[in-house]
Amino acid sequence: MLYREVNFDGLIGPSHNYAGLSPGNIASGQHKGEIASPRQAALQGLEKMWQLVQLGQAQGVLPPAPRPDIETLQRLGFSGPTPVVIGQAYRQAPHLLAACYSASTMWAANAATVSASKDCPDGRVHFTPANLITTLHRSIETNYSAIMLKRIFSDPAHFCHHLPLPCQTDYADEGAANHTRLCGSHNQPGITLLVYGRGSDNPVPQRYPARQTLAACEALVRQHQLPAANVVIAQQNPTVIDQGVFHHDVIGVGHRNFLMLHQDSLFNQPQVLQQLQQQWQQPGHARDKPLIITEFSEDILSVRDAVSSYLFNSQLISLPQPVLSNPSPDDAHSPDADQMLLLAPTNCQASDAALKAIDWLIAGDNPVSAVEYIDLTQSMTNGGGPACLRLRVPLSPTELNAVHPGAMLDFTLYNRLKIWINKHYREQLTADDLADPCLPVEIQAALDELTEILELPGLYPFQV
Repeated sequence: MLYREVNFDGLIGPSHNYAGLSPGNIASGQHKGEIASPRQAALQGLEKMWQLVQLGQAQGVLPPAPRPDIETLQRLGFSGPTPVVIGQAYRQAPHLLAACYSASTMWAANAATVSASKDCPDGRVHFTPANLITTLHRSIETNYSAIMLKRIFSDPAHFCHHLPLPCQTDYADEGAANHTRLCGSHNQPGITLLVYGRGSDNPVPQRYPARQTLAACEALVRQHQLPAANVVIAQQNPTVIDQGVFHHDVIGVGHRNFLMLHQDSLFNQPQVLQQLQQQWQQPGHARDKPLIITEFSEDILSVRDAVSSYLFNSQLISLPQPVLSNPSPDDAHSPDADQMLLLAPTNCQASDAALKAIDWLIAGDNPVSAVEYIDLTQSMTNGGGPACLRLRVPLSPTELNAVHPGAMLDFTLYNRLKIWINKHYREQLTADDLADPCLPVEIQAALDELTEILELPGLYPFQV
């Protein structure tokens, strides 16, 4: 069976706004309080999904969490009907109201850690929802993400769902934003690279929080029963965390047999990359392609420019056909000729440093042969690029057929979602608009209709 990597993107919710809720996420802090456009944000995210479909990729849609999270506000001491709770929170603690309105489930890379069935002894795809305990607005996503993933990946013959890790600081887990699967092809067992920020005796960042812990990575390996010989756990370089690299996917990205990252991404990086190569070549685990690693030096692209452009938060996509200008027959049939497209945010086009780095990448000895740009300005302004918006799930044809069909994007669903967004989403949303008692009613109506479109009745608590 031919396995493939399927992207499931978070559909950006109607409450998308700029509240600056994430310490260490520089873009989020810089744009705090600005006017957001939920409609434009959702349309940009949808166009990105559709662009992947047009590139021959299988693409799924993950519905947004219900907002505002009134239950959390009630647990924090506000009481009364929804309009009263919102009014109290807006007057007394607007930062709590903003947290409970956050549309951050759009960044599906943080929804869960996913292990391919080829990597797990029971032959099933394993999911662990991230607890996201470092920030309030993200921690309230976990229960919804667990329910939503179980609805979309429901067949226990193919999918195994674990409980989130304990909500304790030693087990802080940020999901797939710190997880990369490397493989010769998706039909083969892969190497699981997990990256943490704290939990060992090594130095830790001094300015911004390290969100992922070593203990969380180790627990995920145990939950998914991943063989130790196929796992590498590495520490983020604390100096890059303090420069705004709050997740590893801001400074490195991998796909199949290719890993690209900044030379300063990891603590003791030369040893980590050597370990990856050694495990790639271990006896009994022969892979049909070499592991190709490209490091960007500070001269090629500074950490500062990497963070501002989000070059490493691009997606790497396997292309179905070679895109060489003059491919030879040997190029077209070589097992190492698989070519990749870099799907980069348009912010890279505004950065001379990022453009030069992309030219250097494409000219180098690696699978990346082309680049396309996608406008995700609304998400980028809040600190999330193309890779943040998607959860990668390697699936066999049988497993893909077991996925809830209503969540898979085709031309019909693309058009229905576009009509739905234009019908329900506000053109603009400000911090003061969160106090509007009409906004929760609008969002509930939108999400109620969305579950009909995606054929997910009863997904939200208000529908029960």
